[in-house]
Amino acid sequence: MSLKLVSIAVFALLASAAGPHRIEIALERQEGTTWRTVDPGLVFNTGDRVRFRFRANFDGYLYVMDQATSGKYETLFPREDTGEQNSVEAGKEYVVPATQGWFRIVGPPGYDVLYWLVTPISLGSQPKYRPLPPPPKSGPVPPRLTPRCDDTIFKARGECIDSAAGPKSVPPAEKLPENLSAVPGASSRELMFIREQNSSVVASPAPLSGPAIYEFRLAHR
Repeated sequence: MSLKLVSIAVFALLASAAGPHRIEIALERQEGTTWRTVDPGLVFNTGDRVRFRFRANFDGYLYVMDQATSGKYETLFPREDTGEQNSVEAGKEYVVPATQGWFRIVGPPGYDVLYWLVTPISLGSQPKYRPLPPPPKSGPVPPRLTPRCDDTIFKARGECIDSAAGPKSVPPAEKLPENLSAVPGASSRELMFIREQNSSVVASPAPLSGPAIYEFRLAHR
């Protein structure tokens, strides 16, 4: 399945200051007229509306790409309909997408892989961001993996939670999409992922001197 307009969301890690650089990420689903923070491993249904809420403890810039279950690969953020201002300030909370307000879940069941590229330095000049290299027009269709509920969590909370979903490092053997691998100095760094009940923390134990990339796997059925 795929996200129709995708959210994105991911961000930047700072290259100065002592201590780990942290990003707090909350995934929200629209329920009626309100938004509820949900477990990052929640398995969504087709038609669900989602968005991200995040805060970083450093200044930087965020780019998000989506590899959908349909095989479609596209820029989710920044772009005209989701917000073109992709700079983030330390300690400030942001909602992604910034303009439209939500992303709709669509496509075959499986996992959308959202690539978050965060960088302490701009990839282009301000105030107008310079896009990443354009995504390829087509790509291989991801394996049809079916999200699975954790029985223990389902019995305790009544929610379908898949531990394979949520933020994760990019596996060493995984080949990044062409437009991400083409970014000078980009790498999948040694980041720490802390999973809390309804939020996640991505942290770098050392200052970042260049772009870092990680994944957010969004499960749906």
